[in-house]
Amino acid sequence: MTTTPHAGLAAEQLDLADVLLVLREGDDVAVTTRDLRPGTVLRSSGAGAVGLEVLDSVPRGHKIALVDIPEGAQVRKYGQSIGVATRPVSAGQHVHAHNLGMDLAEREHEFATVHHELPEPSGPRPTFEGYRRAGGRVGTRNYIGILTSVNCSASTAKMIADQFRGPVLDEHEHVDGVMALTHDSGCGLVPVSEGAQMLVRTLKGYAEHPNFAGILVVGLGCEMIAVGSLLDGLDLSPDTVVQHLTIQESGGIRATVRQGVAAVRAMLPDVDSRRRETCDVSELVVGLNCGGSDGYSGITANPALGVASDLLVSYGATTVLAETPEVFGAEHLLTRRAVSEEVGRRLLDRIDWWQDYAAAGGGSLDNNPSPGNKAGGLTTILEKSLGAVAKGGQADLVEVYRYADRITAKGFCFMDTPGYDPVSVTGLIAGGSTVVCFTTGRGSVLGAKPTPSLKLATNSELYARQAEDIDINCGRIVDGTATLEEVGREIFGEILAVASGKETVSEDLDLGQDEFIPWQLGTVT
Repeated sequence: MTTTPHAGLAAEQLDLADVLLVLREGDDVAVTTRDLRPGTVLRSSGAGAVGLEVLDSVPRGHKIALVDIPEGAQVRKYGQSIGVATRPVSAGQHVHAHNLGMDLAEREHEFATVHHELPEPSGPRPTFEGYRRAGGRVGTRNYIGILTSVNCSASTAKMIADQFRGPVLDEHEHVDGVMALTHDSGCGLVPVSEGAQMLVRTLKGYAEHPNFAGILVVGLGCEMIAVGSLLDGLDLSPDTVVQHLTIQESGGIRATVRQGVAAVRAMLPDVDSRRRETCDVSELVVGLNCGGSDGYSGITANPALGVASDLLVSYGATTVLAETPEVFGAEHLLTRRAVSEEVGRRLLDRIDWWQDYAAAGGGSLDNNPSPGNKAGGLTTILEKSLGAVAKGGQADLVEVYRYADRITAKGFCFMDTPGYDPVSVTGLIAGGSTVVCFTTGRGSVLGAKPTPSLKLATNSELYARQAEDIDINCGRIVDGTATLEEVGREIFGEILAVASGKETVSEDLDLGQDEFIPWQLGTVT
């Protein structure tokens, strides 16, 4: 139902350009930069003609129709369909879940048809101060990890790690901490199943991660995924210190904790002796993730991170986009950028797997966005995905990885992960990400040990409300106080600073140990 101004009251008049963001010429909707009231008149700049009358209350970050849209017609934003009108929509009306539904039309998938030549880097090559491991990989932190083979050893591992909290590490200033990597699985699985193999791949990926200089593996002794199976075939750097214990062989929990504490103490002098050295920017592996997205995510933080991603790729570094359910509906933009049809089809294979997986659980991929996403202005998964892929900039897509696969390619890559933030980031870190950049519009509070996580706010209101949880405010792009390019270069610079040891807000809060959550699949017996 439309409303009109109260009789006798003059309508509020605003410059359309001051309150609306039109993202592409020909879009049917614009995004509001402030709350709009019914009856407000938005004038187009120039001749002073009335451009649009607001017919509904439209919250900040939500969509308003720029033109009349017939029922059943596609609604375009970013120059792409974000859904179809489920009822007639008049220009000036709020466009959201009440009148916008999923567009089920098939998208055309082209392969390797779009190539953006990234600008050639100029000037001195950027560097960072990292930990060069003997095996050749470069870390950004220097941790000792306590890896658990099964949930039964989780409490024991935490007890060991807890002995190294607080001032006990003050005399080892080059050790970033001792963390327990605990999880809810490791037994009751079919060893050759997809779920078991994924868990082993994840645990081994963390054990091999260049941000760990020492590893203690703790098991129970009778689990399906035994300590020995985790240690066998590990591609460890020759200078990684490794110890292992099983509770049943060590004399129980108390005895294992005593032995584990002694093992970690013995590691400390060696780990503390490691020093940072100057490393080329091409040694970085940067994970690109988002959580708690809103209507500004695809306008500010995500494309600004895309600018930083392209800069990294231009210097020979690796960036990795993830969250397969949150590129659904925009995957056609990525397949066009794939370096080959083979790479593009690997992405489509994962999309197909996810559609079957969602259907088997009684849902669909359009169950996403979350309630928080919708409150922030996102309506369909198509709209969310179009904004999400902006994190990957414009570089060619060079490789597609399974969850927790070792990332070896240089350039822009994709990893198949769920959209759930900690599970997704766990996969990226298992693959070797040494810095994670995490955009949020609603205020997600993720940490990601042993990898530092930079949090990027999509809007200034969030930054003002949760400034102690955010590293960079990308809302300045909408505020008009910084350009997309400027914020992208700021993110690039901050990535180098954090890789060199600058503490993120998440690290200052000691977040990240509990966010180690491997993706669980398969039957538990």
